[in-house]
Amino acid sequence: MMAENTEIRNWYLNLYKDFENRLNGEKSRPVHKLRKAAIEKFAEIDFPNLHQEDWRFTDISPILGHTFAYAAKKATGSIRADELSPFLFGGMRGHTVVFVNGFYSRELSKPLPLPKGVVVGSLAEAMKEDDGSIGEQIAKRLDPGTDAFTALNTAFTVDGAYINLPDGAVVEDPVHFLFITTGDERLISQPRNLVVAGKNSQVRFIEHYIGLQPGVYFTNSVTEIEAGRNATVDGLKIQEENRESYHVATTAAFVENDANYKSHAVSNGAKIYRHNINVILGGEGGNTSLEGLYLTAGEQLSDTHSMIDHAAANCTSGEHYKGILDDKSRAVFNGKILVRQGAQKTNSYQENRNILLSNEAKVDTKPQLEIFADDVKCSHGATVGQLSKESMFYLRSRGVGEEQAKLILIYAFANDVLKSIKQDKVREELEHILSVRFLKGI
Repeated sequence: MMAENTEIRNWYLNLYKDFENRLNGEKSRPVHKLRKAAIEKFAEIDFPNLHQEDWRFTDISPILGHTFAYAAKKATGSIRADELSPFLFGGMRGHTVVFVNGFYSRELSKPLPLPKGVVVGSLAEAMKEDDGSIGEQIAKRLDPGTDAFTALNTAFTVDGAYINLPDGAVVEDPVHFLFITTGDERLISQPRNLVVAGKNSQVRFIEHYIGLQPGVYFTNSVTEIEAGRNATVDGLKIQEENRESYHVATTAAFVENDANYKSHAVSNGAKIYRHNINVILGGEGGNTSLEGLYLTAGEQLSDTHSMIDHAAANCTSGEHYKGILDDKSRAVFNGKILVRQGAQKTNSYQENRNILLSNEAKVDTKPQLEIFADDVKCSHGATVGQLSKESMFYLRSRGVGEEQAKLILIYAFANDVLKSIKQDKVREELEHILSVRFLKGI
């Protein structure tokens, strides 16, 4: 394994040399120092393996078995606008920003008018006019050396979603960032997404990852969020890549005084999916809510690792993840809540519930509390089981067939998470996906 890791690491190091040679004038921008520091760290660290506690249930050797190539040019011209309609939530009114193989597509994007001073769009476009402030925000709270995937993403930082809200700005319509992979064999795309919300600002955004065609490819994304004092940031991540692909993601959020960060995550695709989500409640009165739903079948693997760091007093957090597993699929949930010594009056709960539809499906769940303050309210719990026999009996006694009753209960279980999504059109589309998957024939 070590020899294989060395070989694939050298592949990416050589890929970086080619990437850097194509940057031309971009090498003079402030962000390039960050790239170079990240590739140096990448050269020193190994990819995660089963001997590491945070990765002991997730074998990434299938990812390391491929030599993925960086998309050398934009592929916008190969996509028709009408091909995107199934992914636009029934014509929902909102700001649509499209990326193809990691590159911003002006032709496919549909912006709406924005409040004065608000920037919504492409990180690459914003960095063209950057005086260094964007470079200071990238990796501000996230050490590129924490793992090889984060270091790799940072080293190849070029483009991704970008939101910048001045103090008091309110974006009424949701922002839909649509990340498309064309399905070309062995491509890697590495979006670097940045959301900076000034004090008293508000925004809702969607990270939406799709694959248009079959094919083996790799998405390695990093999203950083700064929620300023009394800001409200509501993020939704939808992962519906094709079943041959791989998706590794890191989300890092910092929440200041009285700010509110909400995260929703729905995973329905990819052969291997790993999401690391880390939230620091860094100011008094901060609040975060993490909700997620993962659906697996075949031999899919879904792995969610969360960390909520209560670093300030009088903060609240809640976490509610659910999984539905079928066939020989697997899921991992590892949620940790850390309450630091000075974080008195913390109120936090964590819940992970799973339904196994097959005797061969498996889930490893590990909720954790680490508390160093004495005036707190914290709870956590996890369940793994099958559908309720009592509920099945209730439906059967009212004339519902066994298969239909089973599917209705699955739908109700999953929909419990989706109902908290505020965007009606988005919620309706996700409910439709559930209906197609679990209520077929009813």
